[in-house]
Amino acid sequence: MTDVLLIWPPHVPSYFNAGHHSPLYMVAGHLRRLPQTGRVDTCEAGTLSMNWKGVGDLLYQGRYDVIAVMNDFDAVDGLARFAEYARALSPHSRLITFGRLSSLNPGFFRQFDLDAVVQSGDYECGVAHYVAALATARPEDAAATGFPGVAVRHGDRWLEPDGHGDRLAPEEWTLPDVSEIPYQDYDRFYSRDEHKFCGIPFRRELVVPAARGCPVGCEFCEVPEIFGLRERRLPVDTVIDYIRDSYAHHPFEYVAFYAPTFTLDRRWVRQLCERFIEGPVSPQWKCATTVHHLSEELVALMGRAGCVRISVGLETLEEEGQGVLPRNKRIEAERFRALARWCTGSGIELNAFIIVGLPGTSVQGASRTIELARSLGARIRPTMYTPYHSMTGDMTTRQVARYNRQLITAGRSFDAADDDRDTGRQREADARYAFLFGPEDRLTDVHERIPKRTAP
Repeated sequence: MTDVLLIWPPHVPSYFNAGHHSPLYMVAGHLRRLPQTGRVDTCEAGTLSMNWKGVGDLLYQGRYDVIAVMNDFDAVDGLARFAEYARALSPHSRLITFGRLSSLNPGFFRQFDLDAVVQSGDYECGVAHYVAALATARPEDAAATGFPGVAVRHGDRWLEPDGHGDRLAPEEWTLPDVSEIPYQDYDRFYSRDEHKFCGIPFRRELVVPAARGCPVGCEFCEVPEIFGLRERRLPVDTVIDYIRDSYAHHPFEYVAFYAPTFTLDRRWVRQLCERFIEGPVSPQWKCATTVHHLSEELVALMGRAGCVRISVGLETLEEEGQGVLPRNKRIEAERFRALARWCTGSGIELNAFIIVGLPGTSVQGASRTIELARSLGARIRPTMYTPYHSMTGDMTTRQVARYNRQLITAGRSFDAADDDRDTGRQREADARYAFLFGPEDRLTDVHERIPKRTAP
């Protein structure tokens, strides 16, 4: 039997979305179903509630056979230090990493003291292949072959994956066990709405990972490359059962649907809304989608079914910048005004994702987009344009960490370390950063529409 630890290393998050953390618990649940696994523990050391001494205690006392390290653009800051702790305190453990960053830039992780890297397919499948191999073969044999979607280190060289990683049907997903998630830490992140994190302040959120994959195909989005262009979606009955069971065991106050384009399948959404209206499972909830995949009728139905916030990828209303967007993301101002009216009429907060620095756009254009959205009552969440396709495997940790959608990555003159930077371009950079890091005096009040609950 193989004992496994799944961990997010200590780091200071630049952004927090509980949905991004749900894979840690879905991988854990998937591994617990395997006959080869024994103990499977999870640890979120990236929620600022754990120190390196605590990590050392866990590693030394746990004696895990496999340590699966979840990665992202922030967590790389502590990866080298974590590997050093693991090698010193649990030297027999094998280290494998999985997550968004290794799926986009797998070569980057070969500079670290790791044994395997999940670089394609669903995370559960990659980690499971490695764990199963270690349980059924001698360690030296298990390390001498690659697996679907997983690169393996063998001595001083890396063995490439044995084909693309596997993908699970939605019926095969194991939804997170709410009993092991540190919600008190999540609450702390979301309480500061001026940080523009995705959650609703002062109310506890249940994340429901409802779908993977997206056919829209935005070049600045990681979803199609990691999870595919074909959407996979949970059955409505599974969603209802998970919400009902989770609410029965924990004082959740609203549901966050974690899906790239929630209303892509309108028939599915209508069925879910009708079930919420009928009850007895009738939560308040929020989702993210595109303007194109909404209609006045659908927004009204969602409002009646308990939706309190819809987030849309507005990106930009600047005509010069819409050429880089997929056709169904090229939204005119009047279409967005109509959506704002529909949301207001249905009692739904409209949250607009806006990309600063999108090719073809200007600081003035971004300002006009933001001003228009705010004039319509929308909450704004700006992010920096991040060209994931420009990452390379030979980048340093510092270089990769800039791809966190907060810092400018394009052009030497935007790098603060350059002594010969152009003053004009630096003024432009400063103006861009003002959108993300300037003061925010328009805070959400959507929590007032969500009743508080006490523990069941």
